[in-house]
Amino acid sequence: MLLFTGPAAAQDQAGIPYATTIAPSGVEGLDGALADASRLRRLAEEAPVDGFGLVARALAEPRLLDDVFRSEGYWAAEATVLVDGQPATTPGLAERLAARPAGDPVPVEVRPAPGPRYTLRRIALRPATAAEAPAVAALGEPQGLSAGDPARSAPVLDAESDLIDRLRRAGHPLAAVVERDVVVDHEAQAMDVTWTLAPGPAARFAPPLIAGDSAVSRALTGRIAGRLAGQPYAPATQERTRRELMALGAFDSVRVRAAQRLDETGALPVTFTLNDRPRNAAGFNLSYETNYGPSGSVYYERRNAFGNAERLRLEATVSRLGAGGGTEDVNSRIAANLRRPGLMDGRTTLVAEVAAVRERLEAYDRDALVASALLERPFGERWVLQTGPSLETGRIGRDGNWQEFQLAGWVLGARYDGTDNLLDPRQGFRASATMTPYADVAEGGGFIRALGTLRTYYDFTRDGGSVVALRGTLGSLVGADRAVPLDKRFHAGGGGSVRGYSYQSIGPRDSRNRPDGGSSLVEGSVELRQRLRGNLGMVAFLDAGSVGQRETPSFSEVRLGAGLGVRYATAIGPVRLDVAVPLNKQEGDAGYGIYVGLGQAF
Repeated sequence: MLLFTGPAAAQDQAGIPYATTIAPSGVEGLDGALADASRLRRLAEEAPVDGFGLVARALAEPRLLDDVFRSEGYWAAEATVLVDGQPATTPGLAERLAARPAGDPVPVEVRPAPGPRYTLRRIALRPATAAEAPAVAALGEPQGLSAGDPARSAPVLDAESDLIDRLRRAGHPLAAVVERDVVVDHEAQAMDVTWTLAPGPAARFAPPLIAGDSAVSRALTGRIAGRLAGQPYAPATQERTRRELMALGAFDSVRVRAAQRLDETGALPVTFTLNDRPRNAAGFNLSYETNYGPSGSVYYERRNAFGNAERLRLEATVSRLGAGGGTEDVNSRIAANLRRPGLMDGRTTLVAEVAAVRERLEAYDRDALVASALLERPFGERWVLQTGPSLETGRIGRDGNWQEFQLAGWVLGARYDGTDNLLDPRQGFRASATMTPYADVAEGGGFIRALGTLRTYYDFTRDGGSVVALRGTLGSLVGADRAVPLDKRFHAGGGGSVRGYSYQSIGPRDSRNRPDGGSSLVEGSVELRQRLRGNLGMVAFLDAGSVGQRETPSFSEVRLGAGLGVRYATAIGPVRLDVAVPLNKQEGDAGYGIYVGLGQAF
């Protein structure tokens, strides 16, 4: 028995306190839905009533519960309501309740009788006009419905929505249901459903309109949205254009609305309404690594800087604040980055950057000015290709032995993202590959540096509760010799590589046991990400990495690191704390590493 009783405090209010009992229906899963729909139960506390009001509620209750019965296929169901042991239709019941002495709540009992469950018998589609018959016939059978299924209302409504969606995907923007004819045969305990559909004409998009008080150039937004004009109507095409406008990075929101009728040319008008993001933004990031202490960065961002959705970002970063006990070994980077989207065909973005870099690492010291100008263009929904020149000039060395360098490179890169979340992916995979031919401007000669990474994610519980994440990286220096600058050689170890080892510590060493870098790199990681409770989760991981002297990857000196981590989910991604130990450490390696940051490790 389900018993729902209002608080005793109701006795002090105007009205008659009562307690509602809903008898078991005998159908699994039905009792809860009946209890949720019961107005008698729901209003007992919220709206006390006198005797006449209680009887009125009891008389209305069966009609409310009818909707629950029919939604589950019980089309001959009944519900009887007894108030103080008598049917709600009993003459004089309201007066007797009013005269009832104060005391225990009035017992109210609801007795559901579902009866037999009806089934679907015939399901049919018919066109509103003869001219629309081919479009309706092309739909085939309604999805999710079959003869013999329970005659539930929800699948019928879902199938109806699917029919309209399929017609729209087939190019009919004004598709509508003219009539839904539902016939219940009580003698056969069956239900027939027939839809009369009006697909309307197939149409193409008219030249779209741009609305909203936006400071972004209408020439730019019009060029991007204008690609929609003349294309066959499809909701996916419309949504893709909306996302391309959002990808400019200048808008808080982009809303799209299709007209309810075609224009005089038979095309469908569409309006995109743009809402700009704030022009200015600033922020900071903090992270921590055991061996080198905290790192941090601050940035300022100017959006739509020159009116064409440009994003200008100024950033300053310092790291290794705990190294050496002073400022001599602190790393720093000051950079300016400009993104100019919408070039050429409206899909190409120029990414220009200049940075002043100071690095004081175990492997090398480096002071450099770095500049690049890359063109990026998406292909399809997932791919992005990039290419462009890069220039580097400065000095690099160790122990005060500096060497000047000037490198000119040409970046060729591609990345694919098929995951479901940027900072906390649970399904899909990501891939990236970069190949950069370098020329030594001062000394002559050159080399090619190639690096590729694949990450994949498996959500075993389908709710993010248990996720296995895998990462693999390969790198190679092609045509290189020992004249390759130290920073272009491969190193492994640290928070973004093999946890538990010091940054860049894995690989060949010099005579003083310092990292010397190599010509090939191979890395791999596996993580089990387990949600514990609410926003809290844990991670167990194993990392591996090796750096070889030759161009082809070497597995002879693989270093392993393992550990545990804690994750706390926030609106902007998980906060990460990892503790790792080296399993086969080299001479001079620390015994553990602690890493703190935002977002998953990979």
